[in-house]
Amino acid sequence: MLLVDRVSNNNFDLLRVLFAITVFFVHTYTLSGSETLAFLEQFLSSKIAVQAFFIVSGFLIFMSYEKSKSVQDYFVKRVRRVYPAYFSIVLLCAILGVLLSNLPVEEYFTVDWLKYILANLVFLNFLHPSLPGLFNDQYLSAVNGALWTLKIEVMFYVLVPIFVWMMNKWGRLKTLVLLYVLSHVYVLLIGLWGSNGGLAIAEQLQRQLPGQLCFFIAGAILYYYFDFFKRYAYWLLVPSLLFVVVKSYLPALWLEPITLSVIIIYLAYIFPFLGHWGKYGDFSYGIYIVHFPILQTLVALGLFDDKPFVALLIAILTVFSLAFLFWHFIEKPFLKKRSHYIESSHVS
Repeated sequence: MLLVDRVSNNNFDLLRVLFAITVFFVHTYTLSGSETLAFLEQFLSSKIAVQAFFIVSGFLIFMSYEKSKSVQDYFVKRVRRVYPAYFSIVLLCAILGVLLSNLPVEEYFTVDWLKYILANLVFLNFLHPSLPGLFNDQYLSAVNGALWTLKIEVMFYVLVPIFVWMMNKWGRLKTLVLLYVLSHVYVLLIGLWGSNGGLAIAEQLQRQLPGQLCFFIAGAILYYYFDFFKRYAYWLLVPSLLFVVVKSYLPALWLEPITLSVIIIYLAYIFPFLGHWGKYGDFSYGIYIVHFPILQTLVALGLFDDKPFVALLIAILTVFSLAFLFWHFIEKPFLKKRSHYIESSHVS
């Protein structure tokens, strides 16, 4: 049994919040189109933040599986953590969307409205990302465009028991390296196909599960070989940081997931402990799933047109308030008492 301590003396809670805030801020500029807020995208990367989320997930989800009493126990923990808040945001958006829709009530609550609910509740957001008459005149009509990653995350959860079975049958390192390589082969082949036409579609396909798997597996590698990583952390960190600086000049993007993973896990476990940021609650998930519809609403109301910084402040206050409410009234009540998230909130 691998005994990496995920409850105390690590910075995962802080890192997850920072990743969620990064995605939130970048989407603020993307959805508002306000050039005043362009600096948010210039200094922050939602792409790297999402990749970092997958790395953290790979590290912690494999840990969760290894520490679970059974496969059923593992899946119950995953459902308890993810679905209540997800279910709530989908329904809230669907119900409250009528207040902003340019359609009358009787034309809003139609079959398309029901299709939106059904598709989104089973993580098939791409089938019906929009609600009737809502946000049609904006940069994106999607109600909650950030939810695409949850589909991939849930698929990772389902695959973990299969991956562990493969490791037990064919060897741990061999299996992890194979999955890592296959993920990159997929990205390469899709990229070559896209270069001959359909580049936009290729980019969409590259960011789906096979393309993101290398980041998830990179986190898993550092979990399973944590003792090795801890022993040589500094010597792994230096070349990883160097790679980040010069990666645009190198044809070795296959190194990006593992180097990013080294940096993140170093910050989580080796870097000095920055305090129990989860003692007031784990707000990262709430921030991530509520920020997009909040921003879409503020854009629809025209708040970013004249005073973008005031609108940004309103967005921050609203998103953080909702994340607080989601944690205390939706997420936390569904978690087991022995959950890491509950235990972290009890640390003084």
